Order: sequence, then C-alpha cells, then structure tokens
Amino acid sequence: MAKRETKTDAKTDSLRRQGTLNRRPERVRDPLFRDSPFFDARDLVQVKYEMLRKTSEEGHAVTDAAAAFGFSRPAFYQARQAFEREGLIGLVPKKRGPRGAHKLTDEVLDFIEAKIEQDRELTPRALAPAVHERFGVSAHARSIERALARRKKKRRAIAASNR
Repeated sequence: MAKRETKTDAKTDSLRRQGTLNRRPERVRDPLFRDSPFFDARDLVQVKYEMLRKTSEEGHAVTDAAAAFGFSRPAFYQARQAFEREGLIGLVPKKRGPRGAHKLTDEVLDFIEAKIEQDRELTPRALAPAVHERFGVSAHARSIERALARRKKKRRAIAASNR
C-alpha cells in the first residue's frame, strides 16, 4: 500500500507541475472515475476529455455530463470549443495573467531605444517621464531596464540562431 501512495504522490506532483491537476477531483461523480483504476479524477485533461466524449459519443445531455464531471455548462462549452479548435492540447489549462507586455509594448520600446540612441547618457529613470508624456503609460525605471534587457537577449538569441 505504501508503494501506491508514493506513486500517487508522484503523479499528483507531476500533474501540478504541468498545470493539469484538477483542484476539485471530489466533484467528479462519473462512474468511470469511481470504478476504474485507469481513470483519474485528478487529471484535468482526462476529466475534460471524458466529459466531451460522453456528450459526443454517448449522447449524454450537456447539463448532465457537466455536472457528473464537476463543471458548469459554460465551462463545458469552453472546453468543447478549445478541443474543436486545438485538439487535445486545447484541454490543457492556459497560464493565467497577461500574455505579453501591456505597458512596454514594441512601440514604446522602439521609442525608448531611439531616445537612448540620441543620448547615451539617458537613464531608465529619466526615460520614464518621457514614456508617460508620449504614450500616457506609467512605467517604473526598473521595468524599463528589464524590458530592454529582455529585448537585447532576444536579439542575441535570434542572431545566434541565424549563424
């Protein structure tokens, strides 16, 4: 029994690292997940896939399937749309938060680099007010430093891959 617990803990850790751990496995009431060692209610991708399969292949009502797998109807439709658009990978949860720069966009960074090109003595602290005046964006000096460093690193990587 101790072996199984260790294996189970390892799987839980793996699912957590991958971002696919179902945070509410107790809500999954479908018999497949209660009666079979193969089906694992902790595996969010597996749970979503089986929920979609129940409606598509077995003809279960969306409301019933969503409830049996611990989801709302809107969550069911989001999962179905993601699956239809991207396949199985669409069922993997996306990272939360901003997908990219929302203040220091490419346009803002181009402006900052042009200013630096004109005057090499400009510091990020001196550039922040210029960015605010031109774009109406409040950016901290350290954020400007990090954005410029990321851009420089990205350019080096591109140059190295083109060699």
